[in-house]
Amino acid sequence: MTVTLNMQKLSTFGRLLTILLITTLSTAFTTDDAVQPNLHHIRKLLVTALDSKKVTDSLYNNLTSIKDRHPLINGYIGTLQALKAKHAWNPYYKIKHLNDSEKTFKEAVSHDPHNIEIRFMRFSIEHNVPGFLGFNKNLVTDRQEMVRQIENKNYSSADKALVKTIIDFLIESKRCTPAENNMLKQTLSAL
Repeated sequence: MTVTLNMQKLSTFGRLLTILLITTLSTAFTTDDAVQPNLHHIRKLLVTALDSKKVTDSLYNNLTSIKDRHPLINGYIGTLQALKAKHAWNPYYKIKHLNDSEKTFKEAVSHDPHNIEIRFMRFSIEHNVPGFLGFNKNLVTDRQEMVRQIENKNYSSADKALVKTIIDFLIESKRCTPAENNMLKQTLSAL
């Protein structure tokens, strides 16, 4: 009886949490061209989407409904397409979503090549996808561009917390040269 009651409470809690997330998602976006989505809120939802197919799908649907998207929004969409690959169980769909992600990132980077956040999202995906799949073509150029932007303190729309996250990730990725690591550590301590 207690187990059944607790399972019902948990199930109710899960439904309420899903409704709350979907409601929150719908208030964070608009299809009106004059109003841009709340980037800080989208970043938080992306972190949640790492472990939630529902949040991934809902955020993806909301972002793709925006007309005349900024390249950064396309970068978020590319990230969500990669997360769709993570959440898919069928290998065909995993590869399909990764291909879609690669195309979306190519477009986003071509429209805003110096945006550190777009480069970071693509770098983190390519870093985490197994190398034998061939989705790691931009690791070096993305790393070099991010290091250059950090060195020049050109963070685009990235806030201080995101810049710290980017620097930490670059250092932990072990893909930087010793000179780049030293510069990144000095910059991190100065933030």
